[in-house]
Amino acid sequence: MSACIDLYDVRCTLAGRTVLDIERLVVGEGERVAIVGHNGAGKSTLLRVLSGFTRPTAGQVSVLGLRLDASLPPARLRALRREAGQVLQGLHLVPRLSALENVLIGSLGRVTGWRSWVRRYPAHEIERAHAALAQVGMLDKASMRTDGLSGGERQKVAIARMLVQAPRLILADEPTAALDPAAAQVICRVLGMAVAGKTLVSVVHNTTLLPLLAERVIGLRKGRIAFDLPQSQVDTRQLAALYGGPSVPVRDRVDEHFKRRQHTCLHPDASAGRSPCH
Repeated sequence: MSACIDLYDVRCTLAGRTVLDIERLVVGEGERVAIVGHNGAGKSTLLRVLSGFTRPTAGQVSVLGLRLDASLPPARLRALRREAGQVLQGLHLVPRLSALENVLIGSLGRVTGWRSWVRRYPAHEIERAHAALAQVGMLDKASMRTDGLSGGERQKVAIARMLVQAPRLILADEPTAALDPAAAQVICRVLGMAVAGKTLVSVVHNTTLLPLLAERVIGLRKGRIAFDLPQSQVDTRQLAALYGGPSVPVRDRVDEHFKRRQHTCLHPDASAGRSPCH
């Protein structure tokens, strides 16, 4: 198993204040990781660093084999944006366009020139968009304008757009923030199925959704990693300490987790005959 994300001594400062300070963070290909923490803990900053929108003040950042702590040529940055999809709180859908047309925007990394300007997509991309809408249960509303859809339906359209993009890494920033509890659970299940086999890093506000989104949970407090644990081991004690009490120090969790997962991938029998890498 190779590393999809590798951070070493990364620090981000804003107006003289340190907003992110991570000694070590490794995420393997195919892992599903949730980032939790109170407002201002550095969660969204971390996602911006991973997407290349924010360059760290210091340290090394490698995402999908590209170093993001140094300036990237525009062509390589565009290549990264094709391989790293995002599902954001604001969704960034075009209200006057149909669900299908919004989903087709995910193909613009492959469709260039005049076709992208006049929205004349190749037939195979239209087929891919229909398949993505079907996967999230929205094919029957493909022709509807997105400003006429519910919040949960718009979120499904955003996930379908990400599917058409076909990235290797998905960065989701509180994808259920504007949804009611029932709709949030539906979206988490849809997202979980949609990203099967890909690397998913989600910022999660509602911790009850963690089992649906992650196999590993990283708690951030004041920009630092307070804990890095398998989702099954995260309990009220860790969460209470993260959101209110003293931080829970977890030494060398990253390297131990990465090595343990790599061993399981190489030796499936170590995990009841099944490797989590497949």
